Amino acid sequence: MSEWKAASMRNRNYECYFQRIYERDEARPLSSTFLKVRGNEMGDILEIRAKIVGPQTDAQGRLAPAVLRIFEIIVKQACWGDFEDTLTSIQNLRNVEYERFGAYLSFTREAGSENNFNFALGLKATSDPQLRTRTYFSTDRWLAGSNPGNVPANVILIDRIGTSMSARCA
Repeated sequence: MSEWKAASMRNRNYECYFQRIYERDEARPLSSTFLKVRGNEMGDILEIRAKIVGPQTDAQGRLAPAVLRIFEIIVKQACWGDFEDTLTSIQNLRNVEYERFGAYLSFTREAGSENNFNFALGLKATSDPQLRTRTYFSTDRWLAGSNPGNVPANVILIDRIGTSMSARCA
């Protein structure tokens, strides 16, 4: 895994990534796993993306347990119980797209390729109420002051739940 660092100069987004190539020909990987995690400087994770090329499968054509384990860990660490149902579709290499309460999970076969898959898990405020809520409870608005004791506890809790998936389950 690479180090957690700014994505580019003057960018507020941070990221790290992991890549493993299992098999390649002269032009491209035939079997590989790529994982990218994006967030902010504080380490709050906002999006996780993965691409698997030519994944190993078992005799029934299901994703090999070692590769499936990547997605199990990601879903469990996000503490989003609704997304655990998607693991069966991922294991069977079937497309699944799921959105709940401003978070999304997507596992899809890459267009034009029989054996390449893309995965994404992240926060997505798309409706006007979600965008207004995210703006209202932003850390820039509530935690920028020099006296954090004046910030109501519920604002901090909502911020932790609503804009970050880095918190551990209790």
